[in-house]
Amino acid sequence: MRIAICAPVKAAGSITVSGDKSISHRALLVGAIARGATVIRGHSHGNDCRSTLTCLRQLGIDIKAYDDRIEIHGSGLHGFTEPADILDCGNSGTTMRLLTGVLSGQDMTTVLTGDVSLRSRPMNRVIEPLRAMDACIWSRANGRAPLSIRGRALRAMDYTLPVASAQVKSALIFAGMLANGTTTIKEPTMTRDHTERMLLDFGAALQRSGDVISIAPGKDLHGQEVCVPGDISSAAFFIILASIAPGSRITIENTGVNPTRAGIIDILRSMGADITRKDQRYLGQEPVADLVIMQHPLQGVDINGAVIPRLIDELPIIAVAATQAHGTTRVQDAQELRHKETDRIRAIVLELQKMGAKITEQEDGFIVHGPCDLHGATCSSHHDHRIAMALAIAGTVAQGETRIENAECIDISFPEFIPLMKKVCGEDAIRISA
Repeated sequence: MRIAICAPVKAAGSITVSGDKSISHRALLVGAIARGATVIRGHSHGNDCRSTLTCLRQLGIDIKAYDDRIEIHGSGLHGFTEPADILDCGNSGTTMRLLTGVLSGQDMTTVLTGDVSLRSRPMNRVIEPLRAMDACIWSRANGRAPLSIRGRALRAMDYTLPVASAQVKSALIFAGMLANGTTTIKEPTMTRDHTERMLLDFGAALQRSGDVISIAPGKDLHGQEVCVPGDISSAAFFIILASIAPGSRITIENTGVNPTRAGIIDILRSMGADITRKDQRYLGQEPVADLVIMQHPLQGVDINGAVIPRLIDELPIIAVAATQAHGTTRVQDAQELRHKETDRIRAIVLELQKMGAKITEQEDGFIVHGPCDLHGATCSSHHDHRIAMALAIAGTVAQGETRIENAECIDISFPEFIPLMKKVCGEDAIRISA
C-alpha cells in the first residue's frame, strides 16, 4: 500500500487514539494466567496485539474478542496446554519476549517464531537471564528466533538489567512468578511500568522500591476488568502534527499519561510546544488525561540520558518535530533504536534527508539543524509502522506531495491512523493506493 500526503495542512478537531499497545499485550497475558474472568475494554486492534491473542488461544486459553471488548477465562499460572503447532508472534517483539518468560516455567515444549523482521531481532537479552534461572531455551545463531523452550521449574535470582528494557524486565517478572523463591530485578533506568501496575491490580505478590522490583511466586491472580487508555505513542503523531502544522489545534481524549511513558510531553514542552492536560484521572492504576495541543514555534533541545527510555518509540516522530524547530536538536544514548523493527536511526535519517532535512546520523542518535524547508519525496517505510507514520506527519509540512511506500505496516500498531488523519486534516489531505 502507498499513501500520499498533500501539504499544506491545517489540523483541527477532537479524536481518541487506539488503546495502548503495551497495556493491551499485558492485559491479555495477565488475564490468561489469572483465575476467572477478565474483561478488557478499549484494547488495541493492531496486528501486534492480535498476535498475542492468537498465541494465547493456541495455548488453550478461552478468549472471545469483540469490537468493544475482549473476554478471557483464565486458568491460572499453570493453566496453559501444550500447543499442537509453532506459535507465530508475527512482528511483535513484545509477544515473543513476554511469552518466553512465562513459557519458560511451564511443563511443556513450545516453539516461538515470527516474521522476517522479528526473526532478525536480538533475543539474547531475554534468553541469557532466563537461562540463569535454569530455563531451557534454544535459538538460532546470535539469539535469533525461532526459539524452542522446554519449560521446567525455575530458580529465583537477583538480576541487574545491563540495558534498560521493559520487555526484558517484564519477561523476568513473569518467570519470577513461576520460580522457587523471590526474584529481584534492578533497572539501570526506570522503564515503562505497565506490567507492575497491572499485576498489582490482579493481586500479585510484587513490590517496588526505587529501581528494584521483587516478585514472589505462588500467589494466584484473580480476573479483573481492565480499561485501556489511549496509546501515547500513537497520540504522539497527532501531538506533533498539531505542534508544527500552522494554525492547528487538536484535542486527544482519554490518553495514557503514565510518567514512565510521558517523556514525549516533557520534551516537547521544553521545545516550546503548547500542550495542556485536562481532566486528569485514573483508569485502574493508569493515569489518563485529555490533551489539548495548539501549534506553537519550537526550539531545538538536547535529548539524552534518563529520558530516553520514556520516549524511545517516539524518537522518529521527534526527529520530524526537530526539522521545524529553530536551532539544533541532538538525540544521544538511543542505540536501542537500531534494534527495533528496522534500524530506526538510519531509516529516519535517510528518509528525512530525501525530503530536504538537515539531519545527520550518529552512532547513538541523530542531529537535526532547523528549521528546514521540507519538500515532497517518495519515501520508504522500511516496513516499520513508526517510520511510516512519522513520514506521513512530515508530509503535512512539506511542499508538494509526499509518497510513502509499503505503508500497510501501519496496521501493526495503529490501524486507525489514516482515518484519524482524514478526520483532522480533511479527506483530501491523504490518499491511499495499491
